[in-house]
Amino acid sequence: MADIRIHHPHELGLERARKVARRWAADAEKKYDCTCTITEGPGGDTIDFKRTGVNGVMKVTADHFAVDCKLGILFGAFKGKIEEEVTRQLDTALAKEMAKMAAAKAAADAGTGT
Repeated sequence: MADIRIHHPHELGLERARKVARRWAADAEKKYDCTCTITEGPGGDTIDFKRTGVNGVMKVTADHFAVDCKLGILFGAFKGKIEEEVTRQLDTALAKEMAKMAAAKAAADAGTGT
């Protein structure tokens, strides 16, 4: 089996990271026919995901996402492409959430005159 390990730092904090992770899980279920199980914890969440030929976990914390995935023989040939796609999805989701944070901060600053 091939392994994919991704460590993706962020500056969102836990609550916003949870939102990003839940959207990622919903997309994985819809687009890739994965089954995702989310377990919340005080210091972060765990998303277990699986489908035929793929089994993995995403850990969500206040400052990073960690994805550990095992690929079956058929998917092992596509390890590089799968790793690129997961990284791209996280990059896109994080960029959107960071833009929302920046817009909210700008609105708050404009309201206070700073």
